[in-house]
Amino acid sequence: QMVLVESGGGLVQFGGSLRVSCAAYGFTLDYSDYVIGWFRQAPGKEREGVSCISGSGDRTNYADSVKGRFTISRDNAENTVYLQMNSLKPEDAAVYYCAAYASTEVLTLSGQYYDAWGRGTQVTVSS
Repeated sequence: QMVLVESGGGLVQFGGSLRVSCAAYGFTLDYSDYVIGWFRQAPGKEREGVSCISGSGDRTNYADSVKGRFTISRDNAENTVYLQMNSLKPEDAAVYYCAAYASTEVLTLSGQYYDAWGRGTQVTVSS
């Protein structure tokens, strides 16, 4: 199974910025065949889809709660997807997970489409 490893989480001041990364290993297909998504889960809350990006990077999707503040991107030469988080708010604090599924046509933040998941990286926003 594909292995995803998140990094870059940490403690950020209210209004600050943070960039988390998702590196992929052990996949069978070309990396550009995989949709990569970011999800987050805060204590006591359900998992929320944050953003996703198509295999080629030509299409993206964002949750309304982060639109205009977060930017997803990918570097297929490095098998890595990034989530740049700006203007961070306390409600952004959560464990951030990246996930993947193979598709060249479908782009969705529905978690059931994703069959490979990382273990998460903690993002804390202080105020």
